[in-house]
Amino acid sequence: MASDAPLSLHWFLPTMGDGRHLVGGGHGNATGSAGTIRPADIGYLTQVARAAEQVGFDGALTPTGAWCEDAWLTTAMLVAHTERLRFLVAFRPGSISPTLAAQQAATFQRHSGGRLLLNIVTGGESAEQRAYGDFLDKDARYARTGEFLSIISRLWRGQTVDLDGEHLHVERASLSRLPDPVPPIYFGGSSPAAGEIAAEHADVYLTWGEPVEQVAEKIGWIRKLAADRGRTVRFGIRLHVIARDTAAEAWAQAQKLLDALDPETIAGVQAGLAASESEGQRRMRALHNGSTEDLTIAPNLWAGVGLVRGGAGTALVGSHAEIADRMTEYHDAGIDEFVLSGYPHLEEAWWMGEGVLPILRARGLWEPPAAVPEDAGVRSVPFAADYRR
Repeated sequence: MASDAPLSLHWFLPTMGDGRHLVGGGHGNATGSAGTIRPADIGYLTQVARAAEQVGFDGALTPTGAWCEDAWLTTAMLVAHTERLRFLVAFRPGSISPTLAAQQAATFQRHSGGRLLLNIVTGGESAEQRAYGDFLDKDARYARTGEFLSIISRLWRGQTVDLDGEHLHVERASLSRLPDPVPPIYFGGSSPAAGEIAAEHADVYLTWGEPVEQVAEKIGWIRKLAADRGRTVRFGIRLHVIARDTAAEAWAQAQKLLDALDPETIAGVQAGLAASESEGQRRMRALHNGSTEDLTIAPNLWAGVGLVRGGAGTALVGSHAEIADRMTEYHDAGIDEFVLSGYPHLEEAWWMGEGVLPILRARGLWEPPAAVPEDAGVRSVPFAADYRR
């Protein structure tokens, strides 16, 4: 079912480091396995955030995990260096109390002018969770997430909350000041337990970049679960992107990224990912099965990123028009929001902003969050012989 909503476009903050080759990260994999790293300091992240803001992205996702900088602290620092960009802060319910999280979100909204979005991550792999003192198994983590989201949603409505749950217990919890606006909840997951939580609590359901037909199936699944509860949910997709003036240039860049990977690195990362508890990760691996052959799994959809990276492992690759065509197809399937990234994130933000976003705007699918000044076009410069004194 096609969406009638205009697209909302987000970029990504590489808080694990950035570079001209694929940078690892996610699900406990080592970072920096392929290429020189640009440190994820505030100076560089400010460049990425301001580039995303300037070209027209609405927000930027900041990941969570032992392999990257803390998302809350990093984005709080970046607020002062940006003007309107919203921050999609990923965090895990198992590492923070629901009352404190609700209070932090309210504080963030006040000091940022309402620029917080929240990406609830139920948990990574059990080994990483245990490093944070969380010893629940996967199903129990999802149950706890449901209790967590129930508490914070009630707190944001101004209620005083008492809950004696299976995993969480609060008494007389309340907030002295409410967030304005209430930050929307982004949530993803491919398991049955994840679907139940998304249908009950998510404002935006996020999926990783599978072929359009598979994405449409997931949208239908979540849409029905939400409708059974009298709710509606928006849908987003997480993808990497390589957009260039021509398809040949884009695919040459994808091949360059692939050529920089050595077989030992790929084998090591894939061995780790094969042991993942994540259903979404299993689906990502099934797109390539660890092989460097046949990585184009659908028109302009390349699975090469997932060879050395956990989490989102596919990229849209092609000319600006081809990327816009594929995004339009996802939109027709029901996707309202795109969370995009590329290597390096600074340069790729400009490729998207200058090449693809104007096409989406011309098609009536997207409008920039801030108006472009009418005199922003390039002015002609006369030849010397044409000057009039």
